Amino acid sequence: MNSFASPQTLVALPFAPSVDDLYARIFEAILEQRIHPGSRFTEESLAQMFGVRRSDVRDVLTQLSHQQIIVLRVNHRPRVAELDIEQTRQTLHARRLAEVMLVRLACQRPLAQDMKRLRALIESERQCTEPGRALRLSGEFHLRLAQMAGNAPLAHFLESLIALTSLALAQCDEQSTDYCAWRVHLEILDALEQGDAAKAETVLNRHLDYLEDVLLSPVSARGQNCAAG
Repeated sequence: MNSFASPQTLVALPFAPSVDDLYARIFEAILEQRIHPGSRFTEESLAQMFGVRRSDVRDVLTQLSHQQIIVLRVNHRPRVAELDIEQTRQTLHARRLAEVMLVRLACQRPLAQDMKRLRALIESERQCTEPGRALRLSGEFHLRLAQMAGNAPLAHFLESLIALTSLALAQCDEQSTDYCAWRVHLEILDALEQGDAAKAETVLNRHLDYLEDVLLSPVSARGQNCAAG
């Protein structure tokens, strides 16, 4: 399908969303394949579909291009990136190196308010039934966890890796109905509260092993949603 999503699938909000809100809505549309690699869209068409200013769309597309989710080229329409196996392999390898270190750091400084926010986010994940939003929320958990570590450059680096992982999951065929990312996140959070860095690292590595099995399997083609992030 070469056309962009129809007005029936993307409803404009009755108020002007923030750029962060717009980012979430556009990214979720990408993760749900409502905006997919074959979609033909422009800043103007996105602005009309989401009921926002073109300049705000441009800001979001620029952010997504920095994360390698959207490809922007002069004199070409924006397009959603298509990830190959090697790019996904490198992304997961870099993510493991960065995130394991960040989890170790986060275990050294768990704050009650951070734990409370993460538990609320996990509850949102548990209740979520929309695939694209579930993937984004799952990635948001890992990002907030990284921010707790107190190393801004490393957390910023991880942000793009998490976004790419979510895109790879959205574009893969491998399905899992018995794997609940929110349960894994709860295990990690419990370990953090106990100050058990070794357990948190073990659970995280097990989660990343699962992602590698799903995304790097020879039978994993691109095209449908997977159930973790």
